[in-house]
Amino acid sequence: MGMTAVLHTWGQNLSQHVHLHCLIPAGALSTDQQQWHPSKSNYLFPVKALSRHFRGTMVSALREAYRDGELHRLQASDVNQRFHQLMQHEWVVYSKASLKKAETIVRYLSRYSHKIAISDSRIKIIKDHQVTFHYKDYRAGQKKLMQLDGEEFLRRFILHVLPDGLIRIRHYGFLSNRSRKQKLEKIRGCLQVQE
Repeated sequence: MGMTAVLHTWGQNLSQHVHLHCLIPAGALSTDQQQWHPSKSNYLFPVKALSRHFRGTMVSALREAYRDGELHRLQASDVNQRFHQLMQHEWVVYSKASLKKAETIVRYLSRYSHKIAISDSRIKIIKDHQVTFHYKDYRAGQKKLMQLDGEEFLRRFILHVLPDGLIRIRHYGFLSNRSRKQKLEKIRGCLQVQE
């Protein structure tokens, strides 16, 4: 498999809303790298199964991090209960159907890969140490205005400045930098597609 993941940290009102936007090709190269296996529908995996698998993998990684002493805020007395609670909730993996055109894919990824938390066009008024900007309230389905004290506006904005060493875009599997050229040549060969 291959995947490109883009880290996105903000919501419309500059709140911290950490999530990934992932682009996953609709197929996988066989382990012997001799065949391309396309998806059988518009999705590479069933979304509900993907959600449950992601939840299990994440909670297992958290348990391991706790055992390794990396989760300092958890108390030994309630660690199992917290992990059990995480497993009781349905986790959401929002998945869109396969995109067919390269322009659509580039347009989708560019919305998340090279933008900052707020654009100048959303800022409407800066006056008397207050910043007023518009945001989309997805629950109400409408645009609204929010006014924040200048310090609070800056605090929220700085939440989304990535620390040194944290990379916004990563490529995995046959799209990883280390093996992309060779693997894509194999896939093109399997599909009998010229560059």
